Amino acid sequence: MEINLLDLYIATLASLFSVVNPLGAVPVYLAMTPDYEYKQRTKTAFFTSLYFILILMGFFLLGSYILSFFGISINAMRIAGGLVILNSGYTLLSGDMGSKRGIDESVKKEAKEQEDISFTPMAMPLLSGPGSISLLISLNASHPAIDSTLVIASVIVTTGIIVYLILRLAPFLSNLLGVSGLKAVTRIMGFIVMAIAIQYIITGVYNLIQDL
Repeated sequence: MEINLLDLYIATLASLFSVVNPLGAVPVYLAMTPDYEYKQRTKTAFFTSLYFILILMGFFLLGSYILSFFGISINAMRIAGGLVILNSGYTLLSGDMGSKRGIDESVKKEAKEQEDISFTPMAMPLLSGPGSISLLISLNASHPAIDSTLVIASVIVTTGIIVYLILRLAPFLSNLLGVSGLKAVTRIMGFIVMAIAIQYIITGVYNLIQDL
């Protein structure tokens, strides 16, 4: 049982990290915080990760209620979620994560005038978007056992910590990898995300046919 839970943890972490792609958010984050001092950037990184965890945890824990309320089957959710994640993967593959997630120049300009950008646009929609939300709702329905729920919840917290560390190190990572390096990593993540999405769609369609 411990091996299965460990496998679930690793698989979920890889999937969620790929869909969220915090490295792809680094250029957008730096563009919105050009005048931030170290303490202010640290505070923003902390609250962004905190809001990120709360948003995804909420959708994850309420996933089964959302499905039952709207009368959606798990297979339908897998197919719909797979399509959303597929679109998210294509967005990452294009190498322009910000604009594809609704972060255009007007949003960046408005963000510079805000006192706090941690909730919006950073935590949502940049990091916790439709792709990660649909992924977690599907996982909630697929793994209803309490131990699996705890494992996936711990993955959300782990990913939030990773988001915090990456945003804290954003200037260093930008200098280390450069714009081209960050875009290359984002495109690789996009390919992985598209593969995850296709697997979700195949599983949903196969199970749906089996049920019929």
